[in-house]
Formats: sequence, C-alpha cells, structure tokens
Amino acid sequence: MKRVVRTQTYQDDLDAIEARIAEDNPIAGTDMWLHIDDQVELLADPNFPRRSGRVNGTSELVAHPNYIVILEEDAATVTALNVVHARQKWPA
Repeated sequence: MKRVVRTQTYQDDLDAIEARIAEDNPIAGTDMWLHIDDQVELLADPNFPRRSGRVNGTSELVAHPNYIVILEEDAATVTALNVVHARQKWPA
C-alpha cells in the first residue's frame, strides 16, 4: 500500500469545487467533495486505476466524469497535486 498525500493546492481546488456546487445545492457540494477525496484515498492501492498524465512525470485519476485529479507518484507515495474540471485545458 502507498501513502496518500494531499497538497494544499489539491485541498484548495477541492474546496473551490465544493463551494461552486454548493451555491445551488449545499448537499451536492459536500457529496462531491467526499466522492473525489474518497477516490484519492483508494490510490493507496497501487492497482487502483489511473492513467498517464498529460504532463511528464504525472498521472491522472478520473475521480468523476467532470473532475480529474493530477498526481505524482513514486514507489511509496502518491501525491494529489490538483483537481481540474474535465473540460479545463490542462496543462494551461
């Protein structure tokens, strides 16, 4: 099992997503925050699916059809760097 680390940028992105969704539906905002973060926690299992990243040295987790988590990994750790909307141009 790998250690899962969440950067401040990841947490800020997740909070911003929750806030945007919560403007219309607070429960849905909280549910999305929990859903994405639960998917990140599953990355402790090295067999949990992820794809090669568009930026060299990264991988990506499609945590929800609308949200992609950008990751860095080594043998012992997976680090959640950012959460981007699937329609967002990444990298910018």
